[in-house]
Amino acid sequence: MSAMDTDEISVVLPPTTTSGLALSLHPLPILNISDHWTRSKLQKNSLDPFVLGALLGTQNGRDVEIVNTFELAVVGEDNELVDHEFLVSRRDQYKQVFPSLEFIGWYTITPKPTARHIALHEQFTGYCSTPLLLILQPSLALVSSTDVNAQTLPFKAYEPTIELRDRKSRSVYIEVPYNVETGEAERIAVDWTARGGGSGTSLESHLQTQRSAVKMLHERILILIKYVTDVIAGTARSDHTILRSLVALLASLPASENKHFREEFDTEYEDVQLTAFLSSLTKSTNILNDLVDKHIVLTSGKDERGGPRRRMGRQGGPGEWDRFH
Repeated sequence: MSAMDTDEISVVLPPTTTSGLALSLHPLPILNISDHWTRSKLQKNSLDPFVLGALLGTQNGRDVEIVNTFELAVVGEDNELVDHEFLVSRRDQYKQVFPSLEFIGWYTITPKPTARHIALHEQFTGYCSTPLLLILQPSLALVSSTDVNAQTLPFKAYEPTIELRDRKSRSVYIEVPYNVETGEAERIAVDWTARGGGSGTSLESHLQTQRSAVKMLHERILILIKYVTDVIAGTARSDHTILRSLVALLASLPASENKHFREEFDTEYEDVQLTAFLSSLTKSTNILNDLVDKHIVLTSGKDERGGPRRRMGRQGGPGEWDRFH
């Protein structure tokens, strides 16, 4: 098919046609669609797998919010028929958990909408009168400022409409600008995801912060060392203000290589270790003392209850205790 033929059958109206829809896109659909596409590439071992899913959100007049998504199944080898039974089942399940969310459209992965997507669009009109189309464009370059969305995200949204041409009507799409909207819980979740998630603890977070601070300090010290080295070698211009600041900084640091400092440091270190050892020894002694007290109480109780009778029975032949027991 030639480029001219492709232009003639374009299903997207030119940018001069604008949509009055106010669309808000939340972070969760962005993460879900990206994850769906990545998993499909790995599972199908394909760089361009067919991906299809449903959009859930709310609509109040011309204000639409895309809040969540779920994946859809297709029937047939050509991926042209939607599994409606699966769609209805998943929609009802989400409806039980999120009663306010409605089916408002679908998503896929493609550079731009084509006649194939119009055919898929017709299959969703039974669930929504004007189902929106959200596409992910993995190969999209940086968007220019003249674009209707002016977004750096590789997502584009389209609203279906009817175009009259040569006294014939056909279904087409209008590109819709969108804004990324986040709530407090979503910001926390996105920040958690960006940090790698996992079962992180406050200690781990503290250590990560300390590591970043030490790394930054190390990098800045290397910069200062390089500057001083270049000044000595004559390859950099000496700045007396900077050099005086470096001298003042060095003078304020403790003399860690001084002999008296090392002796004092070792003494304090040994004192701390000895204190920790004495604390551990005291704790062990208290545990042993409690064990001895319990042993004395237990053995003294046995002697008072049956000790003398058992000794008499053993020394003087079968006693009364032995006869009855």
